[in-house]
Amino acid sequence: MKLTAIVPCYNEQEVLPLFYEEATRVFSGLEADYELLFVNDGSSDRTLAILKELAEKDDHVKYLSFSRNFGKEAAMYAGFRNASGDYVAVMDADLQDPPALIPQMLEILATGEYDSVATCRTTREGEPPIRSWFARKFYRLINKISDADIRDGARDFRLMKRQMVEAILGMTEYNRFSKGIMGWIGFRTYWLPYENVERAAGETKWSFWKLFKYALDGIINFSQVPLNMASWFGIVMTVVSFIFIIFIVVRRLIFGDPVAGWASTMCVIIFIGGIQLFCMGIIGRYLAKTYLETKKRPIYIASESNIEEAKLL
Repeated sequence: MKLTAIVPCYNEQEVLPLFYEEATRVFSGLEADYELLFVNDGSSDRTLAILKELAEKDDHVKYLSFSRNFGKEAAMYAGFRNASGDYVAVMDADLQDPPALIPQMLEILATGEYDSVATCRTTREGEPPIRSWFARKFYRLINKISDADIRDGARDFRLMKRQMVEAILGMTEYNRFSKGIMGWIGFRTYWLPYENVERAAGETKWSFWKLFKYALDGIINFSQVPLNMASWFGIVMTVVSFIFIIFIVVRRLIFGDPVAGWASTMCVIIFIGGIQLFCMGIIGRYLAKTYLETKKRPIYIASESNIEEAKLL
């Protein structure tokens, strides 16, 4: 049995030595072979240099380095494609995903009752309140409007059997939202709760704006409700407009009173125009996603690796 731990890295020079030390301590005590597969996502600091140093002194360390920054989703996909383990874990390098949980996760999978063990935070201590509030609302919303099963507080940190990894690799879309993909493909998942852990070193790469855009991508990737909402807006406004036209014509014929009120007319026009632009914006987002998919560009491009026969595209 072999375990592969996929670790996406973007400017993690401060925390990498700490993660390597902790992961090696935990994994060396397992009754299984293992590899630490680091994916350097176009870092501009010494992340790649540190990975090369670790690989030189430890055969368990494998790395794949992107030609530029493609994002965490691409790094995870590249890790799945190049992982050789029977069990595959995804975890962050900042130690917010404790390696010490891996033995417990392996024990759960060994029972044969589950295909994956996913983690979810029971608390959000140390996180800004506004971010926590939006996160909770996002999980509640996406579970209502999509087929993806995403637990509130879910992390990317999970351990999977090979069969589930192959299913993920079968989802080759360019616009990726892994939490949604893992929920959509199904399989028996055990949710392992744990208390939130703050970064061991360095700074988070996820600003509020980046998380907001990521959430929007997740909704668009896994739900047609925004499109349906735009359609219903159009139908409702058409009916309302038709009723107003009838009202104006009847009033003119019966009372001979032209409808006065330039200001109110302009308010109605602006209101309807705003709804039209809003709906066009929703449709535009879906068209943009479709446009990117039809280009068939690679999800990532790797410039170098110490993995034999590495999949660089």
